Amino acid sequence: MLDLKTQFPRPSSLKSIKIGFWFRFCIFSFLLAGRFIPASAQLREHEFQSVPDYVKKSAPLVWLHSEDPFLPSDLLTHIQHTTPAINQVRIPGFDRKLNLDNLAGLNNLGEPDEVFLTSNDSPTSSPFPSWLYGQGPDSSGRIHDAVPCIVILVEKGLRELDAFFFYFYSYDQGGNITQVLEPLDSLFKDEPAVMQGMHFGNHIGDWEHNMIRFNDGKPIGMYYSQHSDGQAFVWDDSKLSKENGRPIVYSALGSHANYASPGNHVHDAALVDYCDAGSRWDPMLSAYFYSLEPINFTLTPLSNPESTRIDQPTSFFYYTGKWGDERYPDDDPRQRTVPYFHLRQFESGPTGPRSKQLVRKGLHPDFRHRKSWMEWGVSVFMIWYPCCLRGWRVWISGAVVLGGVVAAGLGLRYGIRYAVRCYMRQGYRKLDTDIPLQDVEGRTRDD
Repeated sequence: MLDLKTQFPRPSSLKSIKIGFWFRFCIFSFLLAGRFIPASAQLREHEFQSVPDYVKKSAPLVWLHSEDPFLPSDLLTHIQHTTPAINQVRIPGFDRKLNLDNLAGLNNLGEPDEVFLTSNDSPTSSPFPSWLYGQGPDSSGRIHDAVPCIVILVEKGLRELDAFFFYFYSYDQGGNITQVLEPLDSLFKDEPAVMQGMHFGNHIGDWEHNMIRFNDGKPIGMYYSQHSDGQAFVWDDSKLSKENGRPIVYSALGSHANYASPGNHVHDAALVDYCDAGSRWDPMLSAYFYSLEPINFTLTPLSNPESTRIDQPTSFFYYTGKWGDERYPDDDPRQRTVPYFHLRQFESGPTGPRSKQLVRKGLHPDFRHRKSWMEWGVSVFMIWYPCCLRGWRVWISGAVVLGGVVAAGLGLRYGIRYAVRCYMRQGYRKLDTDIPLQDVEGRTRDD
């Protein structure tokens, strides 16, 4: 006789079997899924300690212009040659006390954008202050005894990471008359200062950057900062040149705007930047490295064996003021202004990396520069100028425009006359419909 108790388990035993089965199933699924987690996700914990290899293998290489005297600059040296100021008034008590570890303390002096790191030396003095020139790289691409670059990694989930490469220069030299395109250059012929080669738009302190986006540890696109805007490329774009897998960046003469190719580049519709392969700089050899938590905006230092830097200060990142002088007033003897065009020789210094929209959806910043009406007007004019407004073309274009206006006027005139005639005809038909002539004749006979 079969013992039912031994052949079939009790309900409580069945329940324990089901729980054990599902427990083992979950453990197996978890272990199996680990084999298919992207490399970037598996390295997430490690990435907060050191720079991932895939970032180092795809980091930019910068070609500085061969004639640019203003080279990458050490961050600490720049700070030590400045004094904080608000509304052009220097704040005493900071002589040689400021450094990269306490710079954020200046935020307590005023509003976020009120403090300016003002140069202790005038940019109009002769000889020119030597610390504003910066320092060039050696033959290996390393800049010794200086840190002009910071690398910030922004992890956006398990698969996506944005790597920002910021380059710092103590001085930005703006354009001069040779960099203004025809025919707008002729507008300055009566301005002696401009015609003598005055550079306008200069400022102390200059931050430029590239951003490379990675997906599953592979680069998919890159952004180049350029003046008030920039350019973005997908990684396989033929315009993006590379050296051993590392993208090439060309730093423009004076302005240090970043471009993907050498040669002349038009910006803001009417100005030209010059780029060439002067000296090769590898920013990864002289940089600070960090990861940024995108929600709390917290900076964490990272290590990189290729860099000789041991210290990794963070306070300077949280500084919200400007990294240079405030624009000098028009009555300041250092300032020169071009009448009517409001071009000034010196402008205000820039904000730091914190304000460069480090958390963004696309390669471009989410909030891009909005052109003024004057900028739009200049852009439209410069688009039409080469084909329709240069030399004898302006007469043909004028004749075409005049002919178009005359044709439009005649068309409008005849169109109105035609519409009036049609309206009058419709009125006659309506009257004929409302009062038939037969009725009128019948009434006449009756009378």
